[in-house]
Amino acid sequence: MLDEVGSAQVAGGGPVDVVHERVAGIDIGKADVKVCVRVPGRRKGSWQRQVRTFATMTGDLLRLRDWLQSERVSLIAMESTGVYWRSVYYLLEDLPGSECWLVNAMHIKKVPGRKSDVSDAEWIADLAAHGLIRPSFVPPEPIRQLRDLTRTRATFVHERTRYVQRLHAELEDAGIKLSLVASDVMGFSGRAMIEALIGGERDPQVLADLAYGRLRRKNAALTESLTGRFGEHHAFMCRLLLDQIDHLDGVVGQLSVRVHEALAPFRGLEQRLVTIVGVGQRTAEVIIAETGGDMAQFPSPAQLVSWAGLCPGTNESAGKQLSGRTRPGNRWLAAAMGDAAAAAARSRNTHIGQRHRHLARRRGKKRAIVATARCLLEAVWHVSVEGGTYRDLGPDHHLRKITDSADRARKAQRLVHDLHLLGYQAVLSPVA
Repeated sequence: MLDEVGSAQVAGGGPVDVVHERVAGIDIGKADVKVCVRVPGRRKGSWQRQVRTFATMTGDLLRLRDWLQSERVSLIAMESTGVYWRSVYYLLEDLPGSECWLVNAMHIKKVPGRKSDVSDAEWIADLAAHGLIRPSFVPPEPIRQLRDLTRTRATFVHERTRYVQRLHAELEDAGIKLSLVASDVMGFSGRAMIEALIGGERDPQVLADLAYGRLRRKNAALTESLTGRFGEHHAFMCRLLLDQIDHLDGVVGQLSVRVHEALAPFRGLEQRLVTIVGVGQRTAEVIIAETGGDMAQFPSPAQLVSWAGLCPGTNESAGKQLSGRTRPGNRWLAAAMGDAAAAAARSRNTHIGQRHRHLARRRGKKRAIVATARCLLEAVWHVSVEGGTYRDLGPDHHLRKITDSADRARKAQRLVHDLHLLGYQAVLSPVA
């Protein structure tokens, strides 16, 4: 399909400057792609569009690549559609003389009622030509492979958690209340007791004697919790679940070895990241995999936080601030930072832990976790860019940063007022 159009107009009637003259917009589906090439027309100030359809088989995509190269396209823009964009993007990202952009689908939504695959491709091409869209961050191939490893590992870890929960449900069905006494049913002691139950042992006292370490102090509670009606059916189901858990443990171990090998070029960064409160080795691996280990894509910590979806959204109308809930972002990085925030929240004598508890009292635990995750991700940016290790500010940082004498007096007055409300008389004297 070939047509020629005039210069573009904005809503007010003025022309829009053309930033890229030879562009291609691609609307991606599972079976085929619609491609619109926008190039200068025969008349001055006019533009020529060509729209073609290609199947998503590799041979057809190679023909698409040859066509774009023959048209001397300098910019290729495509919408991120599920996982279907990958085969198209990977074949076009190294096309000589052109730049390939992956665009967030939320940024190029078309008016409902006038939408088709062809019009979507034309719309993407027009937006790209006038510089009205910006590309998403797509890491190089080694980082993409590292992402596959860490994301697959996270999926298997979640799957293992589901099987452990199913094992808990099976024990509850048999009247075995081991989870009320042992903090970890899949620990060394809990596993030994479950194996004995599967093997046919039903004496609660004998089962309780299999405990190790501090759990042996709870012998009476263990004996009571292990009294139930565990039968042949429960033994069969628990055996299946334990075998599946063991298999997943082996798979997670294999993936962890591959991740460790792939992170060899980033070993120094990994060692610096684990100095941050709450950030362990696995979280550091996810951070490097998702960000690429290079913060050049994020000029400031605020942009990294926004990309991860850990900052409040801006939603203002008629001068009123509406819902400021966080916007969608990189869910893998956000989940890893949420786990790190939960760990940092339990830390003592740290600025992050003290800040989290202060926020939790005022704003609730869920909001405090998001705010703590944002604080940790900002620390990740500084550690990655500045090259040093993390230095905690201390639990009294929020007090030490009050340097103005008037602010210090107001803070002391508020504290004295609170003591009066509690029924105490306070007399203040300065410390030498």
